Amino acid sequence: MVNYFLTIYLVNMRKVDFDSKTIKEHGLSNSEYKKICELLNRSPNLLELGIFSAMWNEHCSYKSSKIHLKKLPTKSKDVIQGPGENAGIIDIGDDQAIVFKIESHNHPSYIEPYQGAATGVGGILRDVFTMGARPIANLNSIHFGSPKHPKTKNLLIGVVKGIGGYGNCVGIPTIGGETYFDESYNGNILVNAMSLGLVKKEKIFYSKASGIDNPIIYVGSKTGRDGIHGASMASSNFDDKTEEKKPTVQVGDPFTEKLLLEACQELMRDDSIVAIQDMGAAGLTSSSVEMAAKGSLGMEINLNNVPCRELNMSPYEMMLSESQERMLIILNAAKEKNAKKIFEKWNLDFANIGKTIKTKKLILKFNKNIVGDIPIEALSIKAPVYDRKFIKKNIPKKQIISKDKFNKLKIIDTLIKLISHPNISNKRWVWEQYDHTVMANTLQKPGGNSGVVRIEKTNKAIAATIDSSAEYCVAHPLTGGKQIVCESWRNLISVGAKPIAITNCLNFGNPEKKNTMGEFIDCVEGISQACNYLKYPVVSGNVSFYNETKEKSIKPTPTIGGVGLIKDYSKMITMNLKSENNILIVVGKTLGYLGQSLFSRIILKNKKGPPPEINLFNEKNNGETILELIDKKYILSAHDISTGGILVSLVEMCIAGNIGVKIDSPKTLVNLYEFFFGEDQGRYIIEIKNDNFNEVSNILDKNSVFFEKIGTVQKDKLTLKNEFDIFIKELIDYNNKWFKSYIS
Repeated sequence: MVNYFLTIYLVNMRKVDFDSKTIKEHGLSNSEYKKICELLNRSPNLLELGIFSAMWNEHCSYKSSKIHLKKLPTKSKDVIQGPGENAGIIDIGDDQAIVFKIESHNHPSYIEPYQGAATGVGGILRDVFTMGARPIANLNSIHFGSPKHPKTKNLLIGVVKGIGGYGNCVGIPTIGGETYFDESYNGNILVNAMSLGLVKKEKIFYSKASGIDNPIIYVGSKTGRDGIHGASMASSNFDDKTEEKKPTVQVGDPFTEKLLLEACQELMRDDSIVAIQDMGAAGLTSSSVEMAAKGSLGMEINLNNVPCRELNMSPYEMMLSESQERMLIILNAAKEKNAKKIFEKWNLDFANIGKTIKTKKLILKFNKNIVGDIPIEALSIKAPVYDRKFIKKNIPKKQIISKDKFNKLKIIDTLIKLISHPNISNKRWVWEQYDHTVMANTLQKPGGNSGVVRIEKTNKAIAATIDSSAEYCVAHPLTGGKQIVCESWRNLISVGAKPIAITNCLNFGNPEKKNTMGEFIDCVEGISQACNYLKYPVVSGNVSFYNETKEKSIKPTPTIGGVGLIKDYSKMITMNLKSENNILIVVGKTLGYLGQSLFSRIILKNKKGPPPEINLFNEKNNGETILELIDKKYILSAHDISTGGILVSLVEMCIAGNIGVKIDSPKTLVNLYEFFFGEDQGRYIIEIKNDNFNEVSNILDKNSVFFEKIGTVQKDKLTLKNEFDIFIKELIDYNNKWFKSYIS
C-alpha cells in the first residue's frame, strides 16, 4: 500500500498522473481513474485520489448492486424511513418507532477477529443512535470455516469475545443470533451485526445537511491511524498477503462509545442538531460527503482542527482514518456553546472543523492551503454504476433417492447424528459470552425462535430474529432468497409477533464474476418476491462483496434480520413444551422433500438437487392463522420447522422444556425418513390443550390450513412405537456434546 507518511502531494494541487500500481492500490481501475480526471478536469492529488477510492468502492457506493437493490420493496404503512439513511425506521404505535439495521464486518474480523467483531458492533450501534434512538437489543449472524480448519477455532473465539466485549461494556443486550460452519468460509468468515433502538417519532434525526454557514462539528474520540483504507479493503479479495492488512482494522473502545451515546442523547433533547452522521466506513470522508450530497450543498473543512491522537498526521490520514466512536454534526450555530459543554462534561472531543457552503464542493484546507477541492456530485451521484454481466443458475434436477439407502438406516441413529452436527449442536457457550439480560427488558433470550424485549411502561414487546440460508441459495439462489425471508417471517410468527419489516446483509463473492453476479441478482429477486407477497418490506441493509480468497468464493449468504411487534406480551409464545397430555400438531403439509436437507447432505452425502419449493400463499396463510390461534390463547408453545425437519424441531422443543413426546405414526404416504427429516417449508409445530383440539381444528379448517396431529407430550422420553424410546436427558447430552468438546 501507499506509504501514508510520505504524503508529498498533499500541500498543493500539483497535477500528477499516478501509475497503474498506485491506482490499483487504491482499489480503482484505470477507467475509473480516467473518469476521475474528467470529473475534476485535471489529475487528482494523492489526498483526492484517496477520497475517490473511499467513496467509489463497493462498500460505500454500491456500484455493482445499486441497480438491482431498487427491485426490493421498501414501503408500507408502518415504514417511516426506508433505505438511504443510517438505519431504517418502523412505526410501532403510541408515538414510538423502532430504528434498526444490519451491517457486515467480514474482512476486518478475518484479519483481526476480536477488534473486527467488536468494531462491527460499535458501528451498528452508532448507526442506530445517530438517528435519535436508544439501542435496546443486538443480534448477530456469524459464519466460520470447517471446524477442522486450523484457523476456525481461534477465529470463533476471537469473534465471540469481540462481540461480547463491546456489547456488554456498552450495556446493550444481545438477544439472538446464529453460528454456522462450512468450508466455503475457510478463507472468508462472515460477521454480520444487527442492532435495534427505540425512539419517539418526533425526535428522529437524519443525516441530510441543510443551511449555509452552519458549523460542522466533530465529536467523540480523537482520530488515529487505525482503519485507513478499511472500506477499500472490505471491497477487495484476500490473498497470501492478507495478514499485512491488519493496520486497516479499526480499534474499538466501548467505554467511549457509551459516553458518546449518552452525550448524543442529551444533545438530542432540544433543536440543536441540524443533521448528524456516524463516521463509519471511510470515516470523515464518507460522513461529510454523504451529508452534503443529501442536502445538495458543500462543506469547507479545516483539517488543522481535527482532533488527532497521533503526531504529524497528514490530511490523507485524517480523511481516510476509520477510528471509532466519532460523529459528525451539522449544528444550529446558536447552540454551539451549549453543545460544547455537553460533550466536555462527558469528556469527549468537540471541535468546530468547518462550515456548510453554498458551492456544492468538498473543500479541504490544511496549513492555510487548499489541499482538496472536489465536486460533491463527483463523489456521490456521478460515482460509477455497473450493470455487470451475469449467468443465472437453472434449477437443478430433482434427485431420486433409492429406497435401499433408507433400508440401511435407523431413525434414532439418524436423529442422534443430526442433533450432534456442528450446525445443530447446542451453542450455548456462544451466547453465554454475551449479556442478554442487561437493561432488564429481555423476555426471550437467545436459543429460541426469536429474541424478544419489552417496551418499558407499555404492554408491547419487540421480537427480532436473524437468519441465513447458504445451502439453499447455492443450489438455487432465487428459491433460497425467498426461503430465508419466509424463515424470518416464521420465526417472528412463532413467538406471537406480527412481522413488520426486515433489514438484510447480502454476503457474496466477486461481483466481476458472472456466476457470482447471477447468484446475487437471483437472491435479490427471491427476497423481493417474498417481501412483496408477505408485505414485509426491506428498510435498511448492506451488501458485502468480494468475500473470496485465492479465487474461491463463499457460498451466497443473504442474511435477513426480521423485526415484529407483539402488542400484548402476555400472549408471547416460547418454544419449550409445557405439560404432559397436551397435543402436538404440525401445521402445514408434509410432502417429505429431502433436496438440500441436512439429512440429505449429512446422512446420504448428497449435495445435489434443488431446495424445497416455496409456496408464498401457504406461508402467509399458515402464519396469519398461527397468529389468530395465539391471539385466542389456544397455543401453548410453537416452533417453526426448518433445518433437520420435524423430528429435529421436535427434539429442540423437548430439550427446551425438558419434557418428552409420544410420537404418532404418520398417516401420510411418505416414508418415515422423508416425513421426519424432509424440509418442506411453511410449517410449524404447535402445542395445545387436549380440550381445545376441536376449536383449533375448526379454525385451521376454516382458513384452509392443512394440519395433522403428531403426538402427545409425555414425561421424560421421546418415543416412536417400534422405532425408539429415548430419555430426553440423553438427547440433551448428544445435542451438547460436539460444541462443548470443540470449544474446550
